[in-house]
Amino acid sequence: MDFIFILHLVLILIFTKIAGHLSVKLGQPSVLGELIAGVILGPAILGWVQQTSFIHEFSEIGVLVLMFIAGLETDLDQLRQNWKAALAVAVGGVILPFFGGYGAALSFGMENHHALFFGLLFCATSVSISVQTLKEMNQLSSKEGTTILGAAVVDDILVVILLAIMMSVLGTSGESVSIGSLIGKKVLFFGVIIAASIWVVPVVMKWFAKLKVTETVISGGIIIALAFSYFAEWMGIAGIIGAFAAGIAISQTEFKHTVESKLEPIAYSLFVPVFFVSIGLNVDFEGVGSQIGFIIVISVVAILTKLLGGALGARLTGFNGRSSFSIGAGMISRGEVALIIAGTGLASGLLDPEYYTSLIIMVIVTTLVTPPFLKIMFSNKKGSTLENNN
Repeated sequence: MDFIFILHLVLILIFTKIAGHLSVKLGQPSVLGELIAGVILGPAILGWVQQTSFIHEFSEIGVLVLMFIAGLETDLDQLRQNWKAALAVAVGGVILPFFGGYGAALSFGMENHHALFFGLLFCATSVSISVQTLKEMNQLSSKEGTTILGAAVVDDILVVILLAIMMSVLGTSGESVSIGSLIGKKVLFFGVIIAASIWVVPVVMKWFAKLKVTETVISGGIIIALAFSYFAEWMGIAGIIGAFAAGIAISQTEFKHTVESKLEPIAYSLFVPVFFVSIGLNVDFEGVGSQIGFIIVISVVAILTKLLGGALGARLTGFNGRSSFSIGAGMISRGEVALIIAGTGLASGLLDPEYYTSLIIMVIVTTLVTPPFLKIMFSNKKGSTLENNN
């Protein structure tokens, strides 16, 4: 039997823990070191670990568990209070990156439909890296943290709708997409999730707690998280949104602390490190020398437009300057969301294969810079982060 995947897990766990430790010693969040560990282990440098289906599926569980924990730790009351800010941050984080990416693509001579897709890809946000960084700094439940999480949910919905419109109008796959049906599915998803969170989740958790076998509460929590995630994907929304919603639902029950305390050791000792490494495994520097200028430009544009777009949305809704840029920094990472969109664009003909590797590197760059950015922005955070809005 081929046990190479066991060796891969051993290497991943050793490298992530050592790299994370060194990152903390250098004053950075441990997640930065874990991301770099993936680059070192992968094709870019050592080539010891490849992006196999096993690693991919393992990492999928990792990001779902990470967002489930984020939901468990989210202050729902504060999330409700900050919904206007979250909406403004999401809109600002879509408009500015779209035009920035579109303009950058046109400046390098891309055809208009390819440039439009480039702009859309720049709109993507994945806060899984931000979640871990904020968690390490004890800022996940802060006003900034909950605003980032709320904005990420809205951002995901906006990008999915825009992608469907673009594929319908510009795509070469010949598929027709009903925008009304698409929006209807999103509304239905949230309606079902809210109803299930109020009336189903508490009953299910209490039922599991009564079972005469070991660890029933944590099993119930995981089942709900995976079920919500699957339902989200089925309805055309990222699975991480479903996992996050499941965490919020269980956080409103008496089982919150039990699930959290049981799940974290499993998550951070095994599944989450694999997720961080899997991002770095996508980096491959072969054949990108001729596009180095292009990669630098799109990386800078991707970082600045998301930072400024998110910060502007936060500023307009009452956050002070430092807090606004903290929120903008939390939206920078494109992560696995952009990778999924890039794959969709490649299959539909909206993304020129010539630029695929460069885009992947841009996604990795935005992911790598997010932890240090957040560390800097939150390092001098003092007192209230909202100004008086009488």
